[in-house]
Amino acid sequence: MVEFERSIIMDKLTTKNVKTFIESKVLPEYRPIIDKFRELIKKEFPDLKEEMRSGTEKYYGVPVYRYTRIVISLSPSKNYITFSFTDGKKFEDKYSLLKGTGNRSLNLRITKIDEYSDEILRYYINQAIKNDSY
Repeated sequence: MVEFERSIIMDKLTTKNVKTFIESKVLPEYRPIIDKFRELIKKEFPDLKEEMRSGTEKYYGVPVYRYTRIVISLSPSKNYITFSFTDGKKFEDKYSLLKGTGNRSLNLRITKIDEYSDEILRYYINQAIKNDSY
């Protein structure tokens, strides 16, 4: 019972930390994108755990989503929101939206709420979970 209560407290702290991050680091015009994404995760992917990755002196921490390991990182900029998929290079990309030059990860960038689609995110998230299961 104590471990369960500890888990609930940690989840509430994480949620508070992510909300604080969004309020302080994400421009107001991009917050609806993140809100819709978080709603999708909570509703359809409850096994993905939302956490804050710690930052460094030079870079602030960002929200991440963990299955067995981190599968998605969420990063804001002045021009878009980046969803970085850890094993994106292994994904099928029927939408041709993933970009990047890394060895493993690929990014989906969304610049306005009109570009957001639960269907597209669901497609990539399912692959992220599948690739984390190996």
